[in-house]
Amino acid sequence: MNFLRVPYLNGIDQHTSLRDISGILDKAPRQQLVYVPWADFPYRPEVLFSIAHGCDAVFIKYFVKEKTVRAVNNTLNSPVYKDSCVEFFIGFGNEPAYYNFEFNCIGTHLIGYGANNTDRTLLPNEISQQVKYKSELTNDQNQETIGWELTLLIPVSVFYFHNIQSINGRQCVANFYKCGDELPEPHFVTWSNIQWPQPNFHLRQFFGTLVFE
Repeated sequence: MNFLRVPYLNGIDQHTSLRDISGILDKAPRQQLVYVPWADFPYRPEVLFSIAHGCDAVFIKYFVKEKTVRAVNNTLNSPVYKDSCVEFFIGFGNEPAYYNFEFNCIGTHLIGYGANNTDRTLLPNEISQQVKYKSELTNDQNQETIGWELTLLIPVSVFYFHNIQSINGRQCVANFYKCGDELPEPHFVTWSNIQWPQPNFHLRQFFGTLVFE
């Protein structure tokens, strides 16, 4: 299982502009999604992310290069996993339930909470809408891939089923994903490896560890 320390950004919080956060994360260390756990879906787009926090919010930036891009879903909690999609799952303590944050390349998101892929409760719209995002196409016309980046600001208040005032010092379990169920080449790429017969990201036992410094 993977392990990652999440750095604290002094003076940066949920009120900091996404433009500033994006610039900071550009300079932060990047982690790559390297695992393609299911042989029937061998395509692996290039996916990296950087992550940090400001006590009252988690900041993530994804850097993606893939052959094709799909962005059909544009309403909150629509099935963004069918599009060009990145995901962040996080759980607290030893409880079996966890949060799933799923975003397509234009920032449309789906956020739920539960213990497995069939036991999900969507967060109230007014909570999910607290997540801020900045999406950008970065493709070079001379390349065979299309590039896009997505910067996320997730306030701790979005962890709706927990009373979290600060994430500083917490140890959590988490995984990061890239998928695209209805792309020409469906794919399932992970940060922490999964050993399971068929594609399923909702397996908490394979989450890695995050320590928020």
